[in-house]
Amino acid sequence: MGKMAVGFVLVFFSVTLLSGLMHYAANHYRRGDKGKQSRPNFIIILADDIGWGDLGMNQPDVASQTPHLDRMAQQGMRFTDFHSPASTCSPSRAAILTGRHGLRNGVIHNFAVDSIGGLPLNETTLAEVLHEAGYYTAMVGKWHLGHHGPHHPIHRGFDYYLGIPYSNDMGCTDIPGYDLPACSPCDRDGPADSEKNDCYSKVALPLFENLTIIKQPLNLWTLADTYTQPAVRILRTSRQRGQPFLLYVALSHMHVPLSPAPCLDGSAKDVYKSALREMDGLVGEIRRASDENDKGNTLIWFTGDNGPWNQKCQFAGDVGPFLGTWQTDRGGGSAKTTTWEGGHRVPTVAYWPGRIPANITSNTLLSGLDIFPTILSLAGVQAPSDRHYDGIDATDVLLRGSETGRESIMHPNSGAAGHFGDLQTVRLGQYKAFYMTGAAEACGGGKGQAEVHSPPLIFNLSRDKAESRPLDSSTAEYAAISERVREERQVVLRDIAADRVSHADYSRDPTAAPCCNPAHVTCRCQG
Repeated sequence: MGKMAVGFVLVFFSVTLLSGLMHYAANHYRRGDKGKQSRPNFIIILADDIGWGDLGMNQPDVASQTPHLDRMAQQGMRFTDFHSPASTCSPSRAAILTGRHGLRNGVIHNFAVDSIGGLPLNETTLAEVLHEAGYYTAMVGKWHLGHHGPHHPIHRGFDYYLGIPYSNDMGCTDIPGYDLPACSPCDRDGPADSEKNDCYSKVALPLFENLTIIKQPLNLWTLADTYTQPAVRILRTSRQRGQPFLLYVALSHMHVPLSPAPCLDGSAKDVYKSALREMDGLVGEIRRASDENDKGNTLIWFTGDNGPWNQKCQFAGDVGPFLGTWQTDRGGGSAKTTTWEGGHRVPTVAYWPGRIPANITSNTLLSGLDIFPTILSLAGVQAPSDRHYDGIDATDVLLRGSETGRESIMHPNSGAAGHFGDLQTVRLGQYKAFYMTGAAEACGGGKGQAEVHSPPLIFNLSRDKAESRPLDSSTAEYAAISERVREERQVVLRDIAADRVSHADYSRDPTAAPCCNPAHVTCRCQG
């Protein structure tokens, strides 16, 4: 064979080989090779109303009820200074899924059973961005960002949805769980009695699969299994789909009413412990299925939407050392709905064998706002560029042990009427400044008054985790930090004023309540 012919063969072979490699890479990237995608999978597990001290890993001197999460922390990374973006359900979830504070995304307080609106439609969710990039997106659990019309999760980027549209106390059930005050069962035959069926709403609690209500009322006592089965199925069938995936599991644990597996002796404290064990077991099942599916290519990120609901007494969680003593000494609770540490400092674990170093405790300051940009960065996907974000990319913290996280966090008011969403509390390094304080209703009914502070109250969390004694405003330490806090807050507020912001529709209409059978007094669609 002549030199020209040999050269032609070599060139042809090289081009063919290159073409084949490119074709293989493209198919490997899009559809996966034997179930292994080149892009990572993501599982976000969001607990409801969970206390920082509820997980054994955060209180080693207390008997642990969470062995699976403790093990995940030992094999991954535990965060001690991680915060929910808000202190109530809807604002926190909206911020996690958009990477934007409520003053930007429009969600500043909770949606109701009969809410017409939801997360504004011009906001883009994490699921929408990943779906557009070729990810399979699924959600199991509590949505609480609008269920009427286009606000349903199926219309917000999720390929599959199974869950309840709002909190598990926002509808009656046939066998209510443990709550204060206790709920009555749904009325099977009517007439409706709003006093008797007082579990927030006389409309029965619905369970959706995609756009269809498949049960109403839902049985709360089997909810853990109801959520575990589809979550595990999604993980085990991911190889067949040949796509990377996002699985968002928004638990009803530890929100009341609690309906756990049988308790040890039926005592009130055992109810909460039993519910914690049930939640932990659910997380363990998801982790086990994930490891069996694609262990080295799946990030599991567990966190909470806000702190415990103090008003529920023995059915509320444990804030650990973050007691909000300044407030509780003046009356009221200092967890859910407040900007005291117990309201937003949440237990958090990141687990990714082979990528996240094992048995690492990170004291880095981070927020649920950071989930959105971090996951998009790991997926190699760009966020929409026509708006501003409040999250940071924490990839270096997760994968490379960086201790450089946030310099500051703005905590929005989630409970004081007339001030929803306002960024009235500022965390800057070890310091925390309150321009306004207020309390949630405490166990027993006490509630402190909202107070405006000018100049702000400032606490040094490095030596006062309980937020018991603010700095003396006459000291040099106070003067130095108060000026920095003021400047930081002004920068964020100016940025929001210059941003593309949204406004949620909080109007209500009884016809917007999800109902599979309007002819029945409680919308019943099962026997």
